[in-house]
Amino acid sequence: MPSSASLSPAQAAARLEEFTVIDVRAPGEYAAGHVPGALNIPLDKLPDALPALKSASARGSLLVVCASGVRSTRACEILAGADIEAVTLTGGTSAWEGDGRGLDRPEGARTTWPMDRFPAARWLSAGVGSGLVYSALSNTCGMAAVLSKLPHNRAPRAAGDLDATLEELQR
Repeated sequence: MPSSASLSPAQAAARLEEFTVIDVRAPGEYAAGHVPGALNIPLDKLPDALPALKSASARGSLLVVCASGVRSTRACEILAGADIEAVTLTGGTSAWEGDGRGLDRPEGARTTWPMDRFPAARWLSAGVGSGLVYSALSNTCGMAAVLSKLPHNRAPRAAGDLDATLEELQR
């Protein structure tokens, strides 16, 4: 089983033409900027791509890249388990760009917030979802009650005076 190795941005740049570069980030991250010539195969899709990667590695070396090097190291472990030799870019695209090397950015691509990099964000969405389920079941909405207390959601005192309105109706 091959072991995974790593290259610094300078080492990788000097030999970039030798590599088939595989970027294992999510498609949105890849579109926001990637090592020139990199192909996108998200880490969660890597097992499906093993036959193609095996074929590519037979023709030349694989350089695996992510944002910081963590996911690409994991990808190299998966590839090593499938008897595919690959090296990772130390520090990922962050180090590549920090070393003064440019990233390819497709026309019109915008930076995304990579949710898969922040597992704790899942708890936030679970909390919001639970609140919505509670609201539906109880026919109440705590968020609406809180928002209605904000100053910009209250009518001016004169306009919202119920007693004055009732007096006007009595005349």
